[in-house]
Amino acid sequence: MMVTMPKRYPPEVREKAVRLALDRLDDYGSAYSAAHAVGPTVDVHPETLRVWIVKALQRDAPPVAAAGGELAVTERAELDRLRKENRELEQANDILKLASAFFASMS
Repeated sequence: MMVTMPKRYPPEVREKAVRLALDRLDDYGSAYSAAHAVGPTVDVHPETLRVWIVKALQRDAPPVAAAGGELAVTERAELDRLRKENRELEQANDILKLASAFFASMS
């Protein structure tokens, strides 16, 4: 019986895969679905990506507030919208950086 070692992913691959999955999490509804949709496109095993997504969500979750410190529904909706917009802008910046590097290498 042959035992295989788990595949090591560079940190930039991990960050990119998690960002892409989180950007589409609302579309898929669960970390499992997002991981199975995005994982093959970035050459990351879906279960590995699902674990990364869950850890990222736990890391980014706001700490449990004491009584009276809860966000109002409208504040929570605004915060969620701003976080999504921030992820989209970071993704656009990454694309622009790649394009800039590509064009710089052509000259």
